[in-house]
Amino acid sequence: MQSASAALDGYTSGMKTAISIPDDVFEDAERLARTLKKSRSRLYVDAVREYVARHSGDQVTQALDQMLGAVRASDSEFAASAARPILKRSDW
Repeated sequence: MQSASAALDGYTSGMKTAISIPDDVFEDAERLARTLKKSRSRLYVDAVREYVARHSGDQVTQALDQMLGAVRASDSEFAASAARPILKRSDW
């Protein structure tokens, strides 16, 4: 558990990592952090969380598309076999 003074100093528990980003991206991030009154760490955490959530949805969408494709195929077969007797009785 972190101490209250550590929390006030802006230090948080969790993984620490070093990344390389272009200078212009860093400067934009610094400016945004100041504007939003967030720490640099909080800004990067929020940004990565949003990015991961946005792209994780792609995997969910792909899985749902595959499932619906299978359901549609079986629904089409069912609909076709259910429609045959009706179509045979209909005047064209």
